[in-house]
Amino acid sequence: MAPRTGERKLQILQTLAAMLEHPRGERVTTAALAARLSVSEAALYRHFASKAQMFEGLIEFIESSIFSLANRISADEPDGHRQVHAIVALLLSFAEKNPGMVRVLIGDALINEDERLQTRINQLLDRLESTLRQSLRVAAVGDATAAEVSTEAIGAHANLLLCYVIGRWQQYARSGFKRAPTEHFNAQWPLLA
Repeated sequence: MAPRTGERKLQILQTLAAMLEHPRGERVTTAALAARLSVSEAALYRHFASKAQMFEGLIEFIESSIFSLANRISADEPDGHRQVHAIVALLLSFAEKNPGMVRVLIGDALINEDERLQTRINQLLDRLESTLRQSLRVAAVGDATAAEVSTEAIGAHANLLLCYVIGRWQQYARSGFKRAPTEHFNAQWPLLA
């Protein structure tokens, strides 16, 4: 019995993500993806209008996964410092558990693809920085010694944290997924906090 449409779409996205876990591998093509799934390319296009739409599906998965967890952290943890720590840890551990998605997040898998995909990733990263900035504001409000922290300083700190995360993602991908993004995180955190 053939899988239903929703199941087949999910299977296509899972297979695409698995193919992206090979950083030194060949460029992912619809022909290679179809071969991996033992279907025709036409079968892929019954579920997605284009390869770019497949990548958009991966980006939507990343967004919904990360932001639902980050929102839960913000709602459940009243301490801003702990929020920031938990969100950064979330971003690193998400990457560690989803190596194929890291290649999408750093734009590596999007080279030679539709430029709107990289724009979408840039927007996702901007939202992550905004989420970190909001948690840093909560921390500043709750911290009597930081009462005079400027908006500019909070923005700079959020940007530093995001750059750290992106750097860890890059290192993970460039090492062939051998150097875990969470490696040394607990030792590095006091320097970042």
